[in-house]
Amino acid sequence: MENHPKQNNAAGYVFDPIYLQHDTGTHAENPGRLQAILNGLDKTGIKPLLEKIPARAATKAELMFVHKEAYIQKIETFCRNGGGWWDQDTLMSPGSYEAAVFAAGGTMNAVEAVVKGTVNHVFALVRPPGHHATADQCMGFCLFNNVAIAANYALRNLAVKKIVILDFDVHHGNGTQDAFSQNPNVLYISLHQYPLFPGTGHLDDTGRSPNGGTSINVPMPAGCRDIEYVRVFHEIVTPAIRRFAPDLLMVSAGYDGHWADSISHMRLTLDGYITLTKIMENIIQECCGGKTVFVLEGGYNYRVLEVAVNNTLKIWLKENFLADPLGPPPHDIAPDGIDEVIAAVKIKHGLL
Repeated sequence: MENHPKQNNAAGYVFDPIYLQHDTGTHAENPGRLQAILNGLDKTGIKPLLEKIPARAATKAELMFVHKEAYIQKIETFCRNGGGWWDQDTLMSPGSYEAAVFAAGGTMNAVEAVVKGTVNHVFALVRPPGHHATADQCMGFCLFNNVAIAANYALRNLAVKKIVILDFDVHHGNGTQDAFSQNPNVLYISLHQYPLFPGTGHLDDTGRSPNGGTSINVPMPAGCRDIEYVRVFHEIVTPAIRRFAPDLLMVSAGYDGHWADSISHMRLTLDGYITLTKIMENIIQECCGGKTVFVLEGGYNYRVLEVAVNNTLKIWLKENFLADPLGPPPHDIAPDGIDEVIAAVKIKHGLL
């Protein structure tokens, strides 16, 4: 364990043991994901430097910022009756409803802590994840859309005017995009492997706001490496955020684009995630004083989660990074079609 000087107002995290009561057994999205991250925080010794933000239960009215009342009731009843497989991907247990309600509430508390200045950055270590959950359907391991609920909370209750939601999970956050497709005060930016579940996120899908597009989709071909992601961040993400000038950045942080994660075919490394996080930090310091909330989405390799989340928090604390224990991908071949995707997205959104 390292020795660390105490720093104030740098970073915090949300965690509650209730998230482990979403008991999915050997399912890919299981309690071990959070346990690996927390074990990593203990090993590096940075937990005392972080502000512990308490979670809370979201109210039904808050869940209804995004979800239909009948859907919320169906999820509660399903879990109270013992849970089981909702569909071929999404599994629930008797404790899943409470865990999901606290995941949404914990994410709202994370946003409130940042907006009110308790900390500059918070990582919401919540589960079940949320970015696939739509108004009336859970899918892709997601029950309630934590990011979308919390963004709506910020707009309604915290005097926040404009939010960017940046989603670097390897899957497109269809539920998040749907939640803000007609809201000009939220810009949703997604980098995702395409084609891949859930099959949405084409570059022509820009939202339906009367004041212009609310979504920037970057459908990346399989096999993209650090270098391709960094290009997208420099050529698309950074200028888009700068132009939108948000008050707050929310990040759907999924680490399933790592080359060692079996759920996708991307080739990101842990060092690559450091670079992407530092790019985000630079642009948000410029645009909104560094106010950032990361919310855990996917990522199913325990070692990747442990190191990636620790390194994100270390960036915020201005600490030394952990060395990459997994190294580069076994095959370093440039993917086909990325130049065309970047060019088309830049033209579509006037980012030339």
